Amino acid sequence: MTKIKKSLHTELGHSTPDKITVRGRDLPSEILGHLNLGDMAFLELTGRIPTPQESVTFNAIVVTLVEHGITPSALAARLTYAGAPEALQAAVAAGLCGLGTVFVGSTEGAAKMLYEAIPFGEKPTRPLADMAKDIVADHRARKQIVPGLGHPLHKPIDPRTPRLFQIAAENGLSTHYVALMQAVQEEAERVSGKSLPINATGAIGAIAAEFGFPWKIIRGFGVMARAIGLVGHILEEIDDPMAIEIWQRVEKEAGGPRLD
Repeated sequence: MTKIKKSLHTELGHSTPDKITVRGRDLPSEILGHLNLGDMAFLELTGRIPTPQESVTFNAIVVTLVEHGITPSALAARLTYAGAPEALQAAVAAGLCGLGTVFVGSTEGAAKMLYEAIPFGEKPTRPLADMAKDIVADHRARKQIVPGLGHPLHKPIDPRTPRLFQIAAENGLSTHYVALMQAVQEEAERVSGKSLPINATGAIGAIAAEFGFPWKIIRGFGVMARAIGLVGHILEEIDDPMAIEIWQRVEKEAGGPRLD
């Protein structure tokens, strides 16, 4: 049984009739007009304002994850809104439920993989190429894909990845985790004979590890960012609907004779 706490406490936020405090800072005077949305997220997660270099890199991470077209999560949001236009928040929530090991959430898997090889705060004890061989061999033995590698559309390079790595390097956030992710890619391509680019979520997982964020929270970056994108999809759905037509076309085609 969980031990009962003597008192309940949060470091995140507190309100009184005339004051709102977030992470020990006065919201109106110290945060509003001073922090952008990415910096505010960083403060909420870490308890401190990011350095200029951290701000550039963290904002690049979350901006990358805002939008990626008519993905399953966007479809889920649009279709839910079509059925319940009185509950925009439910449509956004429906879209966010689809962020997992295939879409967006693989940031978590990539970071976990890298931390298992090199715990945060420690240095590599072996050549990264050897570590990469072990990582790839382990995934192949378990018949699991290596998180953060491959993309159904972006081949041979995910265009987001080089830019993310460039920003991380320019701001001092590219050391052994980024290098190990790149070594893993090289090894995976060598043994498979296939093009397996580091996708954006793989790059983000590596950079998030450079920050030292716990791997269990890194999927949350995608949740925060994609919520913004889904609100954009719902606004477009209001102005230029497609959900009802998608439903009707699927109903018509799926209910007819098979064409294959």
